[in-house]
Amino acid sequence: MRRPAGGAAGRRPALAAVAVIGALALAGCGGSDSDSGSADSGAELSVGSAYIPQPVSDSMAAGFLTITNEGGTADELTSVTSEAGEVTVHETVDGTMKEVDRLEVPAHGQLVFKSGGNHLMFEKLKQQPKQGQSVTVELHFAHSGPVTVELPVKAATYQPTAGHSGHSEDPGH
Repeated sequence: MRRPAGGAAGRRPALAAVAVIGALALAGCGGSDSDSGSADSGAELSVGSAYIPQPVSDSMAAGFLTITNEGGTADELTSVTSEAGEVTVHETVDGTMKEVDRLEVPAHGQLVFKSGGNHLMFEKLKQQPKQGQSVTVELHFAHSGPVTVELPVKAATYQPTAGHSGHSEDPGH
């Protein structure tokens, strides 16, 4: 017996599969009851456009980068660590800077740290980073494994080129 090609009957199984997959993805975001590894594999994170302007202070510096999530599941940056000193995450809203304990990395989106916006704040530096050096940080996420990033120290006046959107394949960018 031949089934008609296309048509509503041919689409129903596909729609049902999409609905089931969507429900499973939402269930994975629910919390502690979900032990399946599928929620952990949903975010596909990469980092680009990382740099630190050479600090004018001996004990403080700012860091900037772009975290790109190519995956279909959001994640959250929960902390940043570095042997260079203490690192905190700051959000800037309406010109006001405040320390936060997490920032969302949206599905199919980016979390951008830039001058005048979200940024990493380095405090109690063990030594002042100089232009030409790099500072290593480890980014920690709610669901994904940690990501180690080298932030090159640029001139204090460095401005990234237009399109500061994180070309993760270019480590020199």
